[in-house]
Amino acid sequence: MHITSERRLDDGVVEREFTLDGIPGILWTPAAASAPVPLILLGPPPLGLRRVYPRLVARAQHAATDGFATATIELPGSGDRPRRPAGEQARARMRRAVEAGEPVTDEIVDALILPLVDEAVPEWQACLDALLALPEIGGPVGYSGGVVSIGVRLAVVEPRIVAAGLFAGSLVPRAMFEEARRVTIPLHVLLQWDDEGNDRQAALDLFDAFGSEEKSLHANMGGHTGVPQYEGEAAARFFARHLK
Repeated sequence: MHITSERRLDDGVVEREFTLDGIPGILWTPAAASAPVPLILLGPPPLGLRRVYPRLVARAQHAATDGFATATIELPGSGDRPRRPAGEQARARMRRAVEAGEPVTDEIVDALILPLVDEAVPEWQACLDALLALPEIGGPVGYSGGVVSIGVRLAVVEPRIVAAGLFAGSLVPRAMFEEARRVTIPLHVLLQWDDEGNDRQAALDLFDAFGSEEKSLHANMGGHTGVPQYEGEAAARFFARHLK
């Protein structure tokens, strides 16, 4: 891990930008911490870190007040990373279907999401290796937000993640439902009932498929970006229960 910049934000949070094998990322840590702190991995949407930075840093600052470090990395094909031709083609097919009022087929969803999951999850695991080697980070580890299928795969294959907050706001390949049955960690799942880009029934079916004994579904009226502020507080309580 190569630190490319470091600055102290106004609320005492230390923000460090880094690269890991060419992958950009950001780490936020509470400056006042006197011992190694738990870590929450912040999954970004596939829009580029710079574009969603205000949302990410707000989540990081909130987590720091609870004594957590947070980190995020750029997804494959996003931001300044090289484009993924197959992913771009699948995204174009999805746009054409939506604009024509046609259904987004399972084939399109698979082509868009599954290769992204296959690439992103090993990168997250390599990032976790590097972050847990830092003296100020001691675990346990949670995962929050981002592309829901990436969160599902990480919950299955990464034993260091002990709890996850998932946002059911992205398309889900049918293959992920089988993986969801293998998820056993505590889950806090957020669903916007009127999400214009999401299949509500698929989100409900995914929640039903999760094998976790502890799982809660927080459904609110409104579109994709209309998440109530109090849901952030509920997620914070969830991670406080499982990471402290």
